[in-house]
Amino acid sequence: MNLQGKKIIVTGGAQGIGEAVVRAYVVEGAAVASLDMNDTLGRNVAAEASRHGQGTANYFHCDVSKRAEVESAFAEAIDAMGGLDVMVNIAGVQRHAPPEDIGEDLHDFLFKTNVFGTMNTNGVAYKYMRKHGSGNIINFESESGLTGEKNNALYAATKAAVHTWTRTVARQWGPEGVRVNAVLPYMVTPMYVNFRNALTPEDLAAHDAETRLAIPLGGKFGDATRDLAPVMVFLASDASRFITGQLFPVDGGLVSVR
Repeated sequence: MNLQGKKIIVTGGAQGIGEAVVRAYVVEGAAVASLDMNDTLGRNVAAEASRHGQGTANYFHCDVSKRAEVESAFAEAIDAMGGLDVMVNIAGVQRHAPPEDIGEDLHDFLFKTNVFGTMNTNGVAYKYMRKHGSGNIINFESESGLTGEKNNALYAATKAAVHTWTRTVARQWGPEGVRVNAVLPYMVTPMYVNFRNALTPEDLAAHDAETRLAIPLGGKFGDATRDLAPVMVFLASDASRFITGQLFPVDGGLVSVR
């Protein structure tokens, strides 16, 4: 599925899922603007992707929680690419905390990045896309926003907000040609590796046993390059032109949505 000629912004593109998506889009021929706050990794990924793909990638620094910074980075990226067809907001953060002990600083950190970051990137992209009569926005959500998980209520609340946001703006912006969908991935990421490393041997064994039962396809988290990137290419392509307002779990069958 070719993305030749597509102009795509990807936030959170320096590592993990974002890195896999940037590389996949460049392989398929797209011009990609990768946005992140880790400048060293971000520049390296963009340069390597450009060397090995049909398309090109350039890196731009951006804190998605700050509207003015999003507006500036998007303007620079759009000018460099000569337009914007697709915006993928992957940037996000996660922290575990007992729900009764959530402090204001932690609350603000997660909500500003995950919720305001979604609103900021979506809003700025939409304003550009509506002027051109078409556009494609892909948000990143989580099964955590659909289920109950111990000490994960704060993160879950941010992702539940993004679920509702995605479905709502998809209906509102659709008549202007702007589509909005979301992906709920269950992939091995640097964040997940850190989570595993922090577990005791007993807790890790329990986690792996639970995962084997919970995920019908393979019994473990997916690989972003193998299992998620092809879905992201499809969603960024014209083959998905008649889809909006949908949540797509890419998780080996962990959850079902409607």
